[in-house]
Amino acid sequence: MPLTDEKIKVLEAKARDIRRSIVESLIEAKSGHTAGPLGMTDIFTYIYFHALRHDPKKQDWSYRDRLVLSNGHICPVLYATMAHAGYFPVSELKTLRKFGSKLQGHPHREFLPALENSSGPLGSGLSQTVGMALADRMDNGRTSGKQFYCLMSDGELNEGNTWEGAMLAGKERLQNITAIIDRNNIQIDGFTEDIMPLNPLLDKWRAWNWHVQEIDGHNFREIDESLGQAQAVFDKPSVIIANTIASRGIPAFERKFEWHGKPPTTPNEIETARLALKNARTLGGHVESPHHN
Repeated sequence: MPLTDEKIKVLEAKARDIRRSIVESLIEAKSGHTAGPLGMTDIFTYIYFHALRHDPKKQDWSYRDRLVLSNGHICPVLYATMAHAGYFPVSELKTLRKFGSKLQGHPHREFLPALENSSGPLGSGLSQTVGMALADRMDNGRTSGKQFYCLMSDGELNEGNTWEGAMLAGKERLQNITAIIDRNNIQIDGFTEDIMPLNPLLDKWRAWNWHVQEIDGHNFREIDESLGQAQAVFDKPSVIIANTIASRGIPAFERKFEWHGKPPTTPNEIETARLALKNARTLGGHVESPHHN
């Protein structure tokens, strides 16, 4: 389906709503991660509302595409996007991280069966995705048409399991895998290039026989074009290095590693977050917001 200018406006509006839901769920939970979920909102919005072959009313549909979240700590964006896509009521996002909730602090399939995988330990998602894609090839050959998306963080590339999965996918030429790396340059202890430098990152993936692209992870046109290119490659898996801004949408929090693993909790932080998202929804107050806080 072509990505028209009108569809981009729809996706931008949806992303603003999802960011608002992320922040409100974190405020309610009083714990959780802010930077990664807000930074990856545009990519999740594009995938669920334009690219992914799925049906929230038929969650076990065998021909659905698979989305694996490797860095499970950014699950507030996964939950919020799934809720807005119709998997469960948006109001349920307020139960994030609460005892007995389906929306645990790291995704768990026993609580929310619509998830494709449980995640928490970093670095496992790509290997899980490779296993799914290999199983699909064994069952259906190369003609099932399923796409396997693996959403990853840059910080988790410190884990050796990631590179084992990358080597195997390259060796098996799993052309229906697309990995998307959140290249926000931060992790819980600081900046990635200070803690464990990753560059030259693109060359490393090319060395494992992957088709490599680098994009602006907040530009829907670039997201669309990169995924289109990935699906046009028939002899190797694809990886998209998505340059993102941690805590995107809240300027006071953006690019700060301190927001990796904490939510807005003080009255000033909460007001700052809500005001920034309200201004984004109303274009700085030039249009009336449909939401009232």
